[in-house]
Amino acid sequence: MADAGDIVQTGRNEYSLGNAADARSVLSNADGSYAEHSDFFHTRYGYFEPRSAQLKMRREARGLLKEFLQARGPDALRDFVRGQLGATSQWPDAGNWLSYRYLLPALLASDRPPSLRRLLDQIVQRSVLANARARQPRWRRMWLQFNTTLRLSNAIGACQRHPRVSPLDILDIVAHSDGPERRQDELVEVFLSFLFAISGSVGFVLAWSLYLWGTHPRRDTPVEWIVQEALRLWPVAWQLGRRPAQAHELSGVKLDVADEVVVCPYMVQRNAAYWTEPAEFRPERWADPEAWRNPAFIPFGHGAHRCVAADLATQLVGDMLRSVLELGDVEVIAHGDRPVVASAMAPPPFTLTIRPSR
Repeated sequence: MADAGDIVQTGRNEYSLGNAADARSVLSNADGSYAEHSDFFHTRYGYFEPRSAQLKMRREARGLLKEFLQARGPDALRDFVRGQLGATSQWPDAGNWLSYRYLLPALLASDRPPSLRRLLDQIVQRSVLANARARQPRWRRMWLQFNTTLRLSNAIGACQRHPRVSPLDILDIVAHSDGPERRQDELVEVFLSFLFAISGSVGFVLAWSLYLWGTHPRRDTPVEWIVQEALRLWPVAWQLGRRPAQAHELSGVKLDVADEVVVCPYMVQRNAAYWTEPAEFRPERWADPEAWRNPAFIPFGHGAHRCVAADLATQLVGDMLRSVLELGDVEVIAHGDRPVVASAMAPPPFTLTIRPSR
């Protein structure tokens, strides 16, 4: 592969981009060179519109999550982590379950039918965990998809028929994003984006942070630095595809509407033009309070579709990591050194052991 600063042809009509300035330009799409696209608000019907519905949903979801996290506080989180993790646990699955179960009340309020929570459990088990889909036969994946669409569509319909004064969970927010005329199966996919972000993205970032902490010499650094460095080295959302809307040139390459440009945060964030020892785990680089402004740091995307809850997710992962490390003498036993690569990039499997501090 060419240097991370280049645009690299990775398929017949596919180009992966590692140049920070061009990556930001593609994602911001200020000149309309690319078809409008959101990795979060993308459904089987294409781009979820109107934009006003996205903005309303983003604003309300962020407000609900922020209120939820503030109401629980650090003591509740420490107690929760202590209750979830035993003397040994298997990761990265444990990280997915930890983030999912902690944030489940924000996804589904306590008055929702228990059968809906069991459905979400099945989705996490069969669609979110690393290699989960590969372990499922095709007929079972199809049945889960059908069952999920049917039951969540019914739940969204019930929300629309009986609106609350103010939303109590993400399901409420999605159901009332754009009025009852919106296709319910499309709203189901948007709700699932929230589920995948909470259980998948947050869980994998936590697992990467713990894996890197445990497989490198100990550093007396704040957990926040470890999380930031994990996001830099191993961005969970490691490729963001965009389709040109018109012919144009990018990084010296002529592109047409038949091509696909993949902004690759993995390449961008290892670009030696922007980072010292870019392939090395160096959490101390985040001692500089301006480090997060590095233009080659885009783990949550860039532009209008950047993750609206990026700061909340980063803080939560840091708090969770701190809670885990405070449980006792913690050891990471790695079972490999290769990431599990799919739509999300998960860390190699590892066992976490916890012994009470002496």
